[in-house]
Amino acid sequence: MPIDLRCFATLAPLMPANAGAFPIAPGETVLDLTKRLGIPLEEVKLVFVNGAAVSLDAALTDGDRVGIFPPVGGG
Repeated sequence: MPIDLRCFATLAPLMPANAGAFPIAPGETVLDLTKRLGIPLEEVKLVFVNGAAVSLDAALTDGDRVGIFPPVGGG
């Protein structure tokens, strides 16, 4: 079951080469995904699945579009 995965800003270097068809297991959650990618939880501010903001316990399904965003500062 592949998903389309995107990591933004400072998380971009953690995006795998196969991000456009990243395999997930049945029942895998956003939290499971971040752990597999080695993204520290404090570095995850927003997660969107198919354009909607979700929590870390959201289950992923085949074909989902997932975007992971870090906290962003600016001035």
